[in-house]
Amino acid sequence: MNFKKYIWSLVVLIIISLSIALAGYSFLALPTPNLPEASKVYDTNNKVIATLYKENRVEIPVERIPQVTQNAFIAVEDSRFYKHFGLDPIRIIGAAWHNLRSRKIVEGGSTITQQTVKNLYLSGEKTFGRKFRELVLAIQIEHKYSKKKILELYLNQIYFGHGAYGIEIATQTYFDKHASDLGLAESAMLAGLPKAPNNYSPFQNWEKARNRQKIVLERMVDVGFISREEADAAFREKLILKSSTAKSETAPYFINEVIRYLTDKYENGANMIYAEGISVYTSLDLNMQYAAENSFNNMLENMDTDLEGALVAIEPNTGYIRAMVGGRDFSLSKFNRATQAKRQPGSAFKPFLYTAAIDRGYTQGSTLTCEYVEFPQDNGKLYTPTDYGTIPYHNRALTLKEALKISDNVIAVKLVNQVTPLVMAEYANRMGIESNLRPYLSLALGTSEVTPLEITGAYSTLASGGIKSKPFFILKIIDKDGHLIEENAPITERVISDTTAYLVTDMLSAVFDSGGTAASLAGIISRPAAGKTGTTQNYRDAWFVGYTPRLAAGVYIGYDNPEKNVGIPGGKIAGPIWANFMSDALKDIPPEKFIVPPDIVTVNICTDTGLLATSHSPDIITACFLKGTEPQKPCPLHFFSDSKKRRDPRNTWPRFFDNWPRFFNNWP
Repeated sequence: MNFKKYIWSLVVLIIISLSIALAGYSFLALPTPNLPEASKVYDTNNKVIATLYKENRVEIPVERIPQVTQNAFIAVEDSRFYKHFGLDPIRIIGAAWHNLRSRKIVEGGSTITQQTVKNLYLSGEKTFGRKFRELVLAIQIEHKYSKKKILELYLNQIYFGHGAYGIEIATQTYFDKHASDLGLAESAMLAGLPKAPNNYSPFQNWEKARNRQKIVLERMVDVGFISREEADAAFREKLILKSSTAKSETAPYFINEVIRYLTDKYENGANMIYAEGISVYTSLDLNMQYAAENSFNNMLENMDTDLEGALVAIEPNTGYIRAMVGGRDFSLSKFNRATQAKRQPGSAFKPFLYTAAIDRGYTQGSTLTCEYVEFPQDNGKLYTPTDYGTIPYHNRALTLKEALKISDNVIAVKLVNQVTPLVMAEYANRMGIESNLRPYLSLALGTSEVTPLEITGAYSTLASGGIKSKPFFILKIIDKDGHLIEENAPITERVISDTTAYLVTDMLSAVFDSGGTAASLAGIISRPAAGKTGTTQNYRDAWFVGYTPRLAAGVYIGYDNPEKNVGIPGGKIAGPIWANFMSDALKDIPPEKFIVPPDIVTVNICTDTGLLATSHSPDIITACFLKGTEPQKPCPLHFFSDSKKRRDPRNTWPRFFDNWPRFFNNWP
């Protein structure tokens, strides 16, 4: 570079800039500063979940910035700030001379006003054209604003490192206090940062930060802002830095859903979020979110780091999403498994089959036999369902309530064959499943993929007594001036009767009883609840979805890599996460029972036949029925005292009761 040419160019620029600025050309009128404003996302209790910004900034008036802090920046950045008119020709020429002698640029001549103009109005390009505009605007901004206002603009927009813009956020970031509480030592430390924030960060290089602080204090002495004694005392003062270990971000997957919602719905959504200072009020409950994150992370803490999963919780009567965990570490994977991961839910899909069956005339006491059975398929092959475990068949009749309680696969496939896969799919869709379902017999075993969010929403339909509520999370959006941009209310629709919903809920409650697939969770949840485990083929994925009258939640655990298997059934890994979450999330809410519709009756039945239990029935369960469908006759197999034993599975005549609709249960 020809440095003589550089100096003369600067002088010419100053002369031209002065001429233009003083002439006051209208086409160079000073624009109004427009700093981006952060937006806030609130939970259902108006607690801030996150602040969204291009620049992490909170503006404060200059009156709230201590004079000692103002002086520290003036001393090190522009000691003649109160004496120049926006440009400082003496400083510019002096800097140019030093650069000429060094044969490189070692010193800048920009004033605080110039730096403010550059950050407010101009790009970062290094051209004479940009420099010319900077000089002109610097003179003009001095005419429009007072020195205090210019200093306020400057201190509110400079970058201090670690994502902190402006003096207020910088003070919070480094010292965990407000700018109004800054002292001399802290002010000098902060004033030294803007020149090279990363290089002088006290979090990253304490010695360099201290040396830079000393330079600022020396400049303050030279300018006359403080005495030598005050500088020495400030340098000796022990600074207490905020812990550099930042707290992990709360609900990152949920916040990402909020961002995606706004950017998808509004053409200027990104600008709304990051620059317009909007307030987004959501349905999330931070207390429940903390419970979800703790339960999820505690269970997976010592497991394979590649093992992933999701948890989502919904308020049944409204559809409000109360908690969402989309994975173990948002910084490593932005993929939200709660809303984006479509996985086979296994037996967690069976409640939709039983809902369809109950709605079409079957009862909790209807019986089917778990035995070897073959179903011809369209491809010419035979489909032979089996149960999990070492024994593939029970070789006896089971009531539907028993079958769902122990998650019997053979009974489920037999039942869907009678109800038809198309009808089962229609009920699942009606209750909230939006994914495409393959209407095969294996649908009863959860072989069609769904997301945790949609299956949890569909279970919510049972929890609310048959009323489907569309899951959502944006309650309202307000702009920075208080104007309403958007407001949403629950969208509800009755899709099944309250009696059907209750009968299936009662069946799912038995899952927590002794012998049920989730019996081990009863002591954790300790309140009326209903739910279902889910384990896919070869233990690839594990699920638990369940609900109380107040809250429904679904947990999915699995690998993103389809070739890896969890190797643990849903009741052993997803179940404990669900139960611990529900227990914590509802700890301040008294236990509630599910509302029993007035036309429900309860009787004791014999599990062999589904008919009224006798004093000689070897196995008795309590079952619920729609009034008028309950059995009226006692079980004929255990009418006499010598019949108090289970039916011999080789005796085929009792299968008379298999596969018959509810009205035949009362056949004499």
